Amino acid sequence: MPATVPHSSPSGGTIEGRVGTPLPHESAHLHVSGEARYTDDIPEPVGTLHAAIGMSERAHARIKSIDLGPVRAAAGVVDVMTADDVPGANDLGGPVKDDPIFADGLVQYVGQSVFAVAATSARHARRAARLAVIEYDDLEPVLDIDTALEKKSFVLPTMTMVRGDAEKAIRDAPHRLRGRFRFGGQDQFYLEGHIAFALPREDGDMLVYSSSQHPGEVQLVVAHALGKTAKDVVVECRRMGGAFGGKETQPALFASIAALLASRTGRAVKVRLDRDTDMVMTGKRHAYRVDYDVGFGPEGRIRGIEFMFASRCGMSADLSGPVNDRTMFHADNAYYLENVAITSHRCKTNTVSDTAFRGFGGPQGMLAIEWVMDEIARSLEIDPLDVRTRNFYGVGERDVTPYRMKVEDNRLMDIVPELEETSAYRERRREIDEHNAASELLKRGIALTPVKFGISFTATHFNQAGALLHVYSDGTVQLNHGGTEMGQGLFTKVAQVVAEELQIDIGRIRCTASDTARVPNASATAASSGSDLNGMAALAAARTIKERLREFAAAEYDVPVGQVELRDGHVHVGQERLTFAELAHRAWMGRVSLSSTGFYRTPKIHYDRSTLTGRPFYYFAYGAAVSEVVIDVLTGEYKVERVDILHDVGKSLNPAIDMGQIEGGFIQGMGWLTTEELWWNGKGELQTHAPSTYKIPVASDLPEAFNVALLRSGRNEEPTIHRSKAVGEPPFMLAISVFLALKDAVASVGRHRLSPRISGPATPEEVLMAIEDLKRRLAAENGRTEP
Repeated sequence: MPATVPHSSPSGGTIEGRVGTPLPHESAHLHVSGEARYTDDIPEPVGTLHAAIGMSERAHARIKSIDLGPVRAAAGVVDVMTADDVPGANDLGGPVKDDPIFADGLVQYVGQSVFAVAATSARHARRAARLAVIEYDDLEPVLDIDTALEKKSFVLPTMTMVRGDAEKAIRDAPHRLRGRFRFGGQDQFYLEGHIAFALPREDGDMLVYSSSQHPGEVQLVVAHALGKTAKDVVVECRRMGGAFGGKETQPALFASIAALLASRTGRAVKVRLDRDTDMVMTGKRHAYRVDYDVGFGPEGRIRGIEFMFASRCGMSADLSGPVNDRTMFHADNAYYLENVAITSHRCKTNTVSDTAFRGFGGPQGMLAIEWVMDEIARSLEIDPLDVRTRNFYGVGERDVTPYRMKVEDNRLMDIVPELEETSAYRERRREIDEHNAASELLKRGIALTPVKFGISFTATHFNQAGALLHVYSDGTVQLNHGGTEMGQGLFTKVAQVVAEELQIDIGRIRCTASDTARVPNASATAASSGSDLNGMAALAAARTIKERLREFAAAEYDVPVGQVELRDGHVHVGQERLTFAELAHRAWMGRVSLSSTGFYRTPKIHYDRSTLTGRPFYYFAYGAAVSEVVIDVLTGEYKVERVDILHDVGKSLNPAIDMGQIEGGFIQGMGWLTTEELWWNGKGELQTHAPSTYKIPVASDLPEAFNVALLRSGRNEEPTIHRSKAVGEPPFMLAISVFLALKDAVASVGRHRLSPRISGPATPEEVLMAIEDLKRRLAAENGRTEP
């Protein structure tokens, strides 16, 4: 472990790295020195083969013939395989069984896996994969949401959530707005691309190193592909170089191909994608079209609202069911919707299957209602913040969601007023209005938006975790749990939990690689639940050993158990004091078990998917952000000048890591809504498949003033691990404030007389087109053909 900051206890002792200490990431020293070992850094046995994947060149077609002779004859090639060579299930294990490992006669997107080749080097494999001669019988592709809706092309049935009578409430409301807007998807763009490394072992067993958020799922998919069972496959992941949801279901394809080729050849096989192939082959955030119809009063309070969400899901279901469900669950965001009807279409398109991404459908639902709030405010000429606060969930009233869950922990009444004051929102709004009235070319905009994000897997059975804890006779500890480390600091936080419980320095604890042979049936590290679930499981294991040690010490010293206490790095037994290491050694000599499993299941949650009602979330995470931007009306270029964030993380396990998650999540969300544009041509070929054409935020895109604070009074009302709150996903949605600040700046071009038409991502080109559209509409309103 790296150097830590001692934290004084109330009685004067010190424990390095206890809960609440702002420690650096447990691998930070390895990251910066280049010594952190990722999957591609694992030493390769002699004879290791490298695999490449032959991909479809058509978006929708039947394979008439395929000639792999040139591939087999290529230099360095050892083996080639297709769907016909899979000994088990040619399927990636999704809920609908609609996603094959290798296309079997039908290809459904450009980049779909058709065959794989193993060769003595990655270069040989990749060159050989391009030599296949495939003849296609082209079919008509569906490439966009509108076409899918027209053809009723869906990967899953349409879902509807209803409360009250939205149609009547809208009809009877004093004011009514209808509209449509769109926003695109987003590539996860993890620094470490997809990789799998399979090593055959004796008696048909297989060890797979996989860069995966869900080793347990990879284990099952690989086993089924090999025609074996889970006991025959071990999957291990020490760390990932980023994931963001893109390594939840997607790694199973590459792990399966590596394992299949390893099984056939009897040699270790590595599959490592380059950036272009990774972006073409793997799923993204879902793009959406949103239609809305809303009725509201003169004060801006919503009386009734109807939403139609249509998402681009790609060629298979993958995780589109729960992603779109979560969109529906978050279409309220922070607002009480008494009469609401939400329809969700899950569109099948001949593009790569979209998948999990930070927020998991929640950002799309939140952006929809925030857009509507902004439209209401502009139509009534009211500050958007006032419209938002008038629609907030109440405390003790107006506090039940459309899916019938009571909001019991509403912290927005604390967060938003504090942020409004500390950010000087009202004063800056006036200053911006004055600036825009005087400036013709540079226009500024500002927006304050809240976040209320539900924490838990909506699939209830995933809300469980296990841990395995060993205490050695020298008093050091080895910790393993079902969570995976992808840079978010999970291993650090869970180690702090164990250090706190056993009252030992964190430097005496070693977290080991996530491993299906140590903790079975683990859920994906996703849904912002990593610390909640695995922290509690590790606490349970540590507490079991702690109680065994207390009972042993009580018997050894002939004192009541109540007089044995672990605190301040020592064990206090009556009037005696000894170190944890001394007690551990004595317990080992006394034949006391110093190993324990721990298990946790989230309480209270339940959810009926047939009615979309229940309590799918254990609690909510809250936050708010104010963003200020400036745009150039001649070019559409812009700069985010200032951001103020106030976020509730409960009682933070590690404030340094939590601050990093908030800052990083916000910037990634900003990228989704500003620069990260995915574009397919008319043939269904992704054209933005490298950093040269796909633009993620860089250091120069950070706001000049970036003020981030944790809510000082934060405390989870539910008994989570040390009353902390999840922090992985919620900050992502704070960046909606940037998008709406850009919209506000564009609106100022027409002195806020008309609301801009702008889609996400709001690239400079999109901003410029919105400005020109606004000018044309103003000219038409004034009876002119030109602005």
